[in-house]
Amino acid sequence: MATKHAVLKQVAGATFAIRGDSGHWVITDIAEQDGGAGAGPSPKELVLFGLAGCTGADVVNILRKKKAPVRDFEMRLTGHEAPEHPKRFTEIHMEYIVYGDGINPEDVERAIELSTTQYCSVSAMLAPTVRLTHSYRIETP
Repeated sequence: MATKHAVLKQVAGATFAIRGDSGHWVITDIAEQDGGAGAGPSPKELVLFGLAGCTGADVVNILRKKKAPVRDFEMRLTGHEAPEHPKRFTEIHMEYIVYGDGINPEDVERAIELSTTQYCSVSAMLAPTVRLTHSYRIETP
């Protein structure tokens, strides 16, 4: 079993620098109206970032293996929060946007399915308590 580590260091107030096993530092903070300085993404935003990075990498890699002519790729995520504390995500919608000519929609659908049901560990962690939905578009550049 693999073990992961993280180290958090306070910069000032609710601004923190966090480093993981990769050695890269990330700054996080909370919004000014919540008592922070707004000096970086909030911890909850980092959850969205992690989900997007995880499933996005899967989809791009699967499409590359299928030799799909992908010229560009992006995602847009929308997280809905519970109204009361803890204001956890109750639903996250992921829109996958694939750019290229001649991309087979079935390949995109399969790549998303494999990512969201089998490969993306962040999806697997969130799925028991967060409703995860998705859509996709294929756009010509």
